[in-house]
Amino acid sequence: MRYIIIALVVLIFAGCSKLSKENYDKIQVGMSYVQVSDILGKATKCDSLAGMSDCTWGDEKHYIKVKLVADKVMFMHSAGIE
Repeated sequence: MRYIIIALVVLIFAGCSKLSKENYDKIQVGMSYVQVSDILGKATKCDSLAGMSDCTWGDEKHYIKVKLVADKVMFMHSAGIE
């Protein structure tokens, strides 16, 4: 029974993923990190150096990556999202 519940929870969260083409298309150059995280949720990983940040939502195969300069989106790309 425990494994069935765990499987259902995983399926529910997989179906509610914010990593989608629709959400990727909402991200625009000039948005702040807060605006992007309102769309995608908290980033999986963010590396920052000298006012620049590279943030990733997702994993190695399915992700949205955003480069921010002075907290503004300058570039974004994705892989494996539908």
